[in-house]
Amino acid sequence: MFPDRQARIDKISWRDQSGLGLPATIFLISILALIVVAMSELNQNSGLGFGQDFQSMKAFYAAESGAQIALNRVFVGGAACNNSLADIDFDGSGDNPGLNACAAELSCVQLTVDAVQYYTFLSTATCGNGFEQARRSIQVHARSD
Repeated sequence: MFPDRQARIDKISWRDQSGLGLPATIFLISILALIVVAMSELNQNSGLGFGQDFQSMKAFYAAESGAQIALNRVFVGGAACNNSLADIDFDGSGDNPGLNACAAELSCVQLTVDAVQYYTFLSTATCGNGFEQARRSIQVHARSD
């Protein structure tokens, strides 16, 4: 029907055909691959940051619990105030599931001024291990009349 058109189509070789399709596709795939890698890295860093924040919060609460236990041992239990207050391993008892993998080191210093006794309690807790390990300290001052 259109012989000239068919003759022109037959004469065009693949070398004469140049287009933007293949380079654009390769570029697009490369950009998408870079975006996927960046998102994966961001997700990994976010997970690691969450783990560190979680261990830090646990260490804070373990140190706070240790300070309260030290106060109780000295004021209620009659324990001597010195640097060898019994340390606490929260893993040792099964009734502290929120503080697993945490331990608190307790110390106490006593000072008497004008017949008033002043106490300084230091509780240092460590939770977790490796890169996610967190350590927090709490110092409490108390007095007894």
